[in-house]
Amino acid sequence: MRLSRRTASASLAVALVLTLAYEAVPHARVPADERESADERESADPFGAACRIRVNGSKVTAYCHNPYPETDRVSLHVECARWWDIDTDSSPVAAGPAQTVRLTGRCWKEVGEVWISHRRES
Repeated sequence: MRLSRRTASASLAVALVLTLAYEAVPHARVPADERESADERESADPFGAACRIRVNGSKVTAYCHNPYPETDRVSLHVECARWWDIDTDSSPVAAGPAQTVRLTGRCWKEVGEVWISHRRES
């Protein structure tokens, strides 16, 4: 009986740590405009807001902070899990230097996939 309680406690602890770790991980920065060559990207100034995405049921909230001097136009993309649910792409929002912006989206039911796209302001 003791072994099963320990196993259940350990399983619960692992599940909790994995859940908390997923929400706390910042998402990768995306390189600048795709039209640039690889050489231009390597020599270019750092670019791209750091974004944190949280999914709560069918609602999605993303906070993007731009630590760089160039404006980053960020968009939230939400792909819903159900085939009949409408996927959404937000309009680009300008995240200026040292600015944090909030983006929201939702599905009617479950959220399948969420990502942020970045674009330099022209």
